[in-house]
Amino acid sequence: MTSPAPRRGVDDAEVVLAIDIGGTKVSAALVAPEGRIIEGSKARRATGRDLNCEGFTAVIDDLIREALQSLPVGRSIRAVGIGSAGPVERSAGCVSPVNLPALKAFPIRDVVATRVPGVPVRLALDGTCIALAEHRLGAARGARNSLSMVVSTGIGGGFVIEGRVAHGSTGNAGHIGQTRIEPWEGGDPHHGTLEAIASGPNTVAWARARGWHGSSGEDLAIAYSAGDRIAREAVTRSARAVGQAIANACTLLDLDVVVLAGGFVDVAEDYTAIAQDHAREVALLPYAREALVIGTGLDGDGPILGAGLVGLLDEGQSHDEFRRRRRDPASPSDKGRDLP
Repeated sequence: MTSPAPRRGVDDAEVVLAIDIGGTKVSAALVAPEGRIIEGSKARRATGRDLNCEGFTAVIDDLIREALQSLPVGRSIRAVGIGSAGPVERSAGCVSPVNLPALKAFPIRDVVATRVPGVPVRLALDGTCIALAEHRLGAARGARNSLSMVVSTGIGGGFVIEGRVAHGSTGNAGHIGQTRIEPWEGGDPHHGTLEAIASGPNTVAWARARGWHGSSGEDLAIAYSAGDRIAREAVTRSARAVGQAIANACTLLDLDVVVLAGGFVDVAEDYTAIAQDHAREVALLPYAREALVIGTGLDGDGPILGAGLVGLLDEGQSHDEFRRRRRDPASPSDKGRDLP
């Protein structure tokens, strides 16, 4: 696979500090503009639901310090890109990861900007980062309309539409794990969502509730390969739910490619094939059956590479300015013009 050329205006000697905030870990690395992690720069720290803001800030400090120690002689930091589990508030630079409840509205952009002054700091949803990485560097290269999904402890995703990454109004476009596959009939609001049905831990829990005696995704993979009936039913149920979500997305957005990444996709060799077959089976309209469903082209580096690419995004007109103009259409800079 040929690497894309560096973006115009970005010096080869400049790199991006990339930070990926997940539900169970935080990573940082230096990413070259052609989409390559600088050797030795990747660092990782575990997190947890009990981590408070002070502890999280200390983790960020450690990761930044460790990553910058690997900055090659003669190179400099061009920008910082941050990908985070959501929800995010992109215009405010804040994150509220569901699995890190103490971080509600945590001002990650301002915190990082004080540690790496003088360069742009840009934030995006982690699913958006993955979509951008697959679009620029991975399995969705060449596709103008794509969905990239991660099926793991949770389920997330991001879209590229007409060749441009889709952020949405607040930066949260792509939360496909929180869309409903089954009707909600009251009670737990998560019931019937894609994540509640198809994520790794929820699939394991479903199998155990039916008499299976394993305790992890790895156990489930072994049992599936050995032909265990419950394990095979559980994995198939997960993959078919993902296929249902793919069919819905393809119907709405007329996609070319859907990329499946994340550790739970590897629970079975035919997981992606099951998802694609079911997506084609349930899609009502012919065009929605045409999207190719394939595995990731980036192994496990999609989130951190995507965060690096986010740091180099050409923002164009700022999102804050667009929202201000919507609130005040008579502002002097817009007199005589229609809003987009």
